[in-house]
Amino acid sequence: MREAGLRGKVRKRYKSTTQADPAHPPAEDLVRRNFEVTAPNTVWASDMSYLPTKEGWLYLAVVLDLHSRLVVGWSMGERLTTDLPLSALKMALDRRRPPPGLIHHSDRGSQYTSSAYRGALEAQGALASMGKKGDCFDNAVVESFFSTLKRELLLDHVFHTRQEGRSQVFEYVEMFYNRQRRHSFLGYRSPVEFERIREPVAA
Repeated sequence: MREAGLRGKVRKRYKSTTQADPAHPPAEDLVRRNFEVTAPNTVWASDMSYLPTKEGWLYLAVVLDLHSRLVVGWSMGERLTTDLPLSALKMALDRRRPPPGLIHHSDRGSQYTSSAYRGALEAQGALASMGKKGDCFDNAVVESFFSTLKRELLLDHVFHTRQEGRSQVFEYVEMFYNRQRRHSFLGYRSPVEFERIREPVAA
């Protein structure tokens, strides 16, 4: 490698976003890696990740509808408190108004097992579902979303400020990912287009 002028790429720092709370037991896994959902607003999946900025980490929480892979709710902040995913959940609930019986899938992080988060789900008539501890494949769709976002939005770039990160993530999610980015799983349609063609025709 030295003779060829090549250098190994250093792996970026990893920061865990999942911390269990033994005082709040996790919910049963109701999804069991069945990510092919036939109707909207029946199964959502949520998770959190982090983006590097020169001011420090910017945390991102999202809620995806597994039917269309549409990001129905999202939130960004400087701390991994329950308020972060709870804000994303409230955005999703306000936008979609799901009927009772919605399954909400997540990992076993303390934010999702907290009384505040579980209470918000119960008030909506939603059922909490959680994957096994330390198994990213149990929430693979959201993990894939974060991987795609970081690959397409960040590459080797680091945001100068958290505000720059907020603006770029907003544009990526709302203007590109939901409305323009084609998914092979959706027949190479965007999430918005996929939902539009799947809407029932009025009699």
